[in-house]
Amino acid sequence: MKIEIRSATEAVIEGYVNAVERDSRLLPRCMCPGAENRFVEQVKAGAFRKALDSAKNIELRFNHEKVIGGTASNLELKEDNIGLYARAVISDTEVIAKARVGELRGWSFGFNCVNDSWENIGDDRQRRYLNEIRLHEVSVLDKTPAYVGTSIEMRDFDRESEKAAPDAFERRGFGENFEVIDNSTDKENISVDLYRKKTEILRMKGEKGNFYGQKAL
Repeated sequence: MKIEIRSATEAVIEGYVNAVERDSRLLPRCMCPGAENRFVEQVKAGAFRKALDSAKNIELRFNHEKVIGGTASNLELKEDNIGLYARAVISDTEVIAKARVGELRGWSFGFNCVNDSWENIGDDRQRRYLNEIRLHEVSVLDKTPAYVGTSIEMRDFDRESEKAAPDAFERRGFGENFEVIDNSTDKENISVDLYRKKTEILRMKGEKGNFYGQKAL
């Protein structure tokens, strides 16, 4: 995963949102209403490509919440032999500031499952194949995904009844280390601004501390 910071208002983020034909970590049965046991999961090759062909616009978000673009503007998505590859030109200053101080942690994507299949793989385990999906958004995260690799972050169904709607919304996360290349000319000023902002927050809370929030001696 690579981030090129060009200025305080422009950065390029690129890397793999998710891999195809690769098992996730072992997931508990409760993470999918169709599971009968613990399971691993794979996105089948071609599933992302088909989803991209049928989508008008796939949003680019920060932490699945804040919309910062989409394929209609600043986001390029493609499936290759590794998986879903993304390249985004970011102008959101919050995301760029977090990239500069090393707080970005990975990618995630939100989708509905259109078609999946299951097989038993022994030891009370199953494998789920995502054959066809509807892709709605990809997100840049400043928190480590709940499961590293092809993995489930959350599911959208009634936790009490554990019955999912046919179009239940699901999210997967891919945690990676980001390589940050800072080519901007204003990085010194921005670092100072970040320091002032954090120390001001500490002051407002009535605490004395340094840049990392540790109490001064």
